[in-house]
Amino acid sequence: MIVGSTACGKSTLARTLSRETGLPHLELDTLYYAPRWQKAPDQQFYDTVAQHAGTNEWIIDGNYETVRDIVWVRAQTLIWLDYPLRLVLWRLLKRTIHRLLTGAAFANGNRESVGRVFGRNSVFLWAIRSYGPRRRKLRQLLANRRYSHLSVQRFGSPGEVNAWLRRKHD
Repeated sequence: MIVGSTACGKSTLARTLSRETGLPHLELDTLYYAPRWQKAPDQQFYDTVAQHAGTNEWIIDGNYETVRDIVWVRAQTLIWLDYPLRLVLWRLLKRTIHRLLTGAAFANGNRESVGRVFGRNSVFLWAIRSYGPRRRKLRQLLANRRYSHLSVQRFGSPGEVNAWLRRKHD
């Protein structure tokens, strides 16, 4: 299970680990967001994640509370990309500009728009507002006995992740 702020590289790391291990990768955003930014019905989202998490081996990335328990109780390892807010915002800016300029699609063909990026539901405002509360919540959850079985890998920078990946190859 890979968690962390928006734009910290959860899906990128999950894809890398999936390629290296051969384990199937499930990106929760692709299940949550249907075309035209419509959200999947809660029960459908939950059932689909439960089906995937119920298999023996997988890599799942995302932060959705509605499915956290079914994923975390089955996970063996939790990777927390706990990067500084300034780095998260820089990565978010680069990713957003790239998507706006190239028209690159996000989950299920959804595309960024200027209104979505800078409007009332701005991804930047959301990233800033959710950063502190998410970090506090993750610390609380990881202190809970319910998740004491997890082997937690907490990384404070991309360099730490890269060093960990190199050690796994040695």
